[in-house]
Amino acid sequence: MKYRHLFFDLDHTLWDFEANAKETLLDLHGLNALHTLGVQDFEAFFSRYSFHNERLWDRYTKGFIKQDELRWKRMWLALLDFKVANEPLARQMSLQFLERLPYKKSLFPYTIEILEYLTRKGYVLHLVTNGFESVQHLKLQHSNLKGYFREVITSERSNSLKPHKDIFEFALREADALKEHSIMIGDNLDADIQGATNAGLETVFVNHLKIQPHIKATYTVQHLKELETIF
Repeated sequence: MKYRHLFFDLDHTLWDFEANAKETLLDLHGLNALHTLGVQDFEAFFSRYSFHNERLWDRYTKGFIKQDELRWKRMWLALLDFKVANEPLARQMSLQFLERLPYKKSLFPYTIEILEYLTRKGYVLHLVTNGFESVQHLKLQHSNLKGYFREVITSERSNSLKPHKDIFEFALREADALKEHSIMIGDNLDADIQGATNAGLETVFVNHLKIQPHIKATYTVQHLKELETIF
């Protein structure tokens, strides 16, 4: 085998963050009676949350903001779009969100099947994720993914963030893996693909959204089952 160590991203690659976040926010919409505050259209609220979350994650990965600011400001800004200027509520919802989100279980199609397939073929699987340490481990446990990965490298554990090459180099050391025997598999062109490429790794872009890539990966797939054609 050309590769021995496969490094996966988690959110948006295997674990369906969009579906799980939406289910969690629907819980919070009812729990906090947001409809009484003028947030009556949940779909519109989720759309604004997703917009702000993506922007803030980009700022977080580039080092412009800290974890806590990302966590509560995505709620704050989404509420502000509905003219709800309530910082205590935003902070409360941030805590509620992180408490409930890791227990959601939606995975992309064929996630378990491809992990079983790769394990049977003798590959060693790891995770490299910018997600928070405690939250990511809970996600793995409750979505039945925990047993597939030898090393779980988070930004907190490595003291670095994708796309910085330090997190990939840390992951290689922890996995006792050589670059030439390793490959990164993820959905984010900047964080996963460009970051891993800068660290000297080959890559697989999981293009669930069927976008036009602006960064070239070693391989591109649109469905997890297609990984069988590579491995």
